[in-house]
Amino acid sequence: MALAKIDILVPGQLPKKTQETLADRFAAVRITEPEELDQLAADLLTRFRGIARGAHFAIPRALIDRLPKLEIVANFGVGYDGINLKAAAERDIVVTNTPDVLTEEVADTAIGLLLCTAREFVAAERFVRAGKWLERGYPLSRASLRNRTVGLLGMGRIGKAIARRLDGMAVPVVYHTRRPLADVAYRHYPDLLDMARAVDVLLVIVPGGAQTQNIINREVLEALGPEGILINMARGSVVDEAALIKALQDKTILTAGLDVYANEPHVPAELIAMEHVVLFPHLGSASVHTRRQMDQLVVDNLLAWAEGKPPLTPVPETVAAAKALARA
Repeated sequence: MALAKIDILVPGQLPKKTQETLADRFAAVRITEPEELDQLAADLLTRFRGIARGAHFAIPRALIDRLPKLEIVANFGVGYDGINLKAAAERDIVVTNTPDVLTEEVADTAIGLLLCTAREFVAAERFVRAGKWLERGYPLSRASLRNRTVGLLGMGRIGKAIARRLDGMAVPVVYHTRRPLADVAYRHYPDLLDMARAVDVLLVIVPGGAQTQNIINREVLEALGPEGILINMARGSVVDEAALIKALQDKTILTAGLDVYANEPHVPAELIAMEHVVLFPHLGSASVHTRRQMDQLVVDNLLAWAEGKPPLTPVPETVAAAKALARA
C-alpha cells in the first residue's frame, strides 16, 4: 500500500534509520527545534495527520491545536510526559509509545548504575587509570548491597524487571506506588516517606509529568538518611535537583547514581564536581539492539494506523482514541 501521500511531522531527534524509514513510507517533514514550526507553510500544517516524535520535543496543546487533521502521535521511547494527553484525548488523537522492547535494557542499566554507585566501581576504575594503585591500595567501599534494602519508587514493567534482578542478587526489595499491585508480592508502602525511612537505597523508576514533579524532595532525602543512596532511572523532573545537591553536600545522604537530569544534556557543575556521585548520560535504553527495536515499533505503530488498523501500543490515556481510529 502506497503511503507517500500521508503527511507526517517528525520533530526532535530520531535515529537515522527511523528517519530514513519514515521518509520512505510517508511524506515526512523533519524539524529539530520548536522555532522551525513557524517556518512551515500554513497549508502544510493543515495536512499533517501524524507525528513521529523524537526525544524531548514537547507536543503541547498549542501545537495540537495548529494541526486540525492530526490523528496519531507515535512517541520514540516509553516516557511520553512531554505530550499534552488531555488535548490529544479531547480530539481522539491516539498517542503510542515503545514499551516492553526496552524494559530489560533499562533494568540492566539500573542495576549497573546501582553497583557502580554502591561499590564505587567508576571511582575505582579512575583510581587505576590515574596510576594511584602503584602508590596504595584502593580503600574499602563504604557501601555494599549485602546489608541493604532497595525501595523501588514505581513498579511498572521496568520496576518489576529490576526487582527480578535484585531477587537474584539476594537483595531485599520493597516498593511504593499509589496502590498495592495484586501481582506483586513485595512489601508495599502506601507512604513514600515511610519507605524512605525504612530502606537504604531509593531507586526511582516512575513516569515524568506533573504528578511526579519533584516527588523526591528535601523531606524524602532526609528520610533516606546519611547512609542512603538515591538512584534515578526515571526523569530528571522527579527529583528536586537543588535539594539533591544540598543533601549530597551536607551529607544528608551518602551518595547518588543518576542517569537523568532536570535540564539535559546540562548537568549541574556541583554534581560533576562530586567524585563519589555516579553520572550516566541518559543511556538506559541506549544500545544498538534495543534502539533498533524501539525504532521498529515507532514505524509499526504508524504503519498500522495508516492501514486503518489499531496502533500496536497506545498509551492508557488514549486507548479509547485508538479504538475510535480503528472503527473509522
